[in-house]
Amino acid sequence: MIRSTTDEWGFVAKLLHWVGAALILVLLIHGWWMTHLVARPDRLVNYGWHAAIGYDLMGLLVLRLLWRWANPVPALPADLKPWERRAAHLGHFGLYTLMLATTLTGWAMAGTGRVPLRQDLFGIEIPLIVQDRALRPLLEDSHKIIAYLLAALVVVHVIGALRHHFVKRNTVLRRMTVGIKS
Repeated sequence: MIRSTTDEWGFVAKLLHWVGAALILVLLIHGWWMTHLVARPDRLVNYGWHAAIGYDLMGLLVLRLLWRWANPVPALPADLKPWERRAAHLGHFGLYTLMLATTLTGWAMAGTGRVPLRQDLFGIEIPLIVQDRALRPLLEDSHKIIAYLLAALVVVHVIGALRHHFVKRNTVLRRMTVGIKS
């Protein structure tokens, strides 16, 4: 099934979810690694790779939002308590908000370094939205704080999915994966 239904996520939604999850994980780990462990002379190359992956995540995120708006969203299980429904909706809203905020602050920061970072992984030239070096410290701090908040919410999201699967024993996790039966 390509498109989502009110019962299950379609193949495209699953693909966008898992590719996005992989890119977010790579960016979070790489961002921490390059700012804490990489030798100073090697950082520019790493910043370039980080920005390139971030640009592609931003494009994927836009595609994901468009796909989500054009397709039904599977209903939550009927036996969820009201607080669980609110938590699910707030969690997803928070994830999308933090993904957008992280990519936008990264994009803004890409033009504030000594060497502007303009290309994605495919070599596509990305226009810079900020080129004022004086804004770099603010953007860098904002990007880092938002990324840490995103990482924390991703952990909560994973715990919630595992809780649905192992404790509540419902279909929430199964319908976003391929091949998980129980």
